[in-house]
Amino acid sequence: MNVFVASLHPSTKGEDLKVLFADYGPIISAKVIMDRETRRSKRFGFVELESDEMGEKAIAELNETEFQGNTIIVKHANEK
Repeated sequence: MNVFVASLHPSTKGEDLKVLFADYGPIISAKVIMDRETRRSKRFGFVELESDEMGEKAIAELNETEFQGNTIIVKHANEK
């Protein structure tokens, strides 16, 4: 399951998201989206978890919680 994470701190990296989501099961990928021109964080990212069940639990428990000083938003990622 692919999960969208928004309102990240500007210094948050993909490795930080891996640590945050580690309790919810194996992580396939975790990335923070960067602006191509400025090379700064766009302050959102995606975490892909191995199963839908793990993703649903992460969304339920992490949405609107504090992470690195910011209240993050965690929800289902829209398919492209």
